[in-house]
Amino acid sequence: MQLSKRLQAVAAMVPAASRLADVGTDHAYVPIWLVRQGMIPSAIAMDVREGPLGRAAEHIRAAGLTDYIQTRLSDGLAELKNGEADCVLIAGMGGPLMRRILEQSREKWAGIRAFVFQPQSEVEEFRRFLDQAGFYITGEDMVEEDGKYYPMMSAVRGQGDYTKDVEFLFGKALLEARHPVLLDYLHREQDAYRRILDGLAGRKGSEARQEEIQHYLERIKEAAGYFEEQGDY
Repeated sequence: MQLSKRLQAVAAMVPAASRLADVGTDHAYVPIWLVRQGMIPSAIAMDVREGPLGRAAEHIRAAGLTDYIQTRLSDGLAELKNGEADCVLIAGMGGPLMRRILEQSREKWAGIRAFVFQPQSEVEEFRRFLDQAGFYITGEDMVEEDGKYYPMMSAVRGQGDYTKDVEFLFGKALLEARHPVLLDYLHREQDAYRRILDGLAGRKGSEARQEEIQHYLERIKEAAGYFEEQGDY
């Protein structure tokens, strides 16, 4: 089995030897790959829909891993029992849905040692939620695949250390590491939003939108400062 670039990066963030709960597992590719690689001993592949869960079960059987990976119909973490997992992976869904899943299972947070998240939308808002809810982001990665950019993060329970808007927007660890994929993303965003701003010039009623874009471009410039120190931007 060959994982996509996005799923390879997500899988790499799962701590070794974890008992994994993969929420929204879809095809169960990540838990299958991790067990096959000997990275984790077991997993629970969870999904709210019977169709994807059935496909996951078929892939698990085909891989000969039914003794190591079980499937479970569950809305988020609702059906996860205390002590069944050390790590929770939630990937491939929008930030607001991921937040809902976490908020509906607050009583289970203390029993989980590590979390891995890959929000597909509203990433800044999701980082702010993690910070406010008492999660400490331990690491971040970002990949580009088929023209799309995918940020992801690992977290534990603890006091967050984000202090700047630009850190929530683009990821503190990515900025401090001067991540090359983030650099590509900043260039693309800057070019795209400059074109949009040029197109809005002189249009009546677009003042608020122009101000919003200008503010975003200023945040990109601030983020670029992390790379300029090394002459990368």
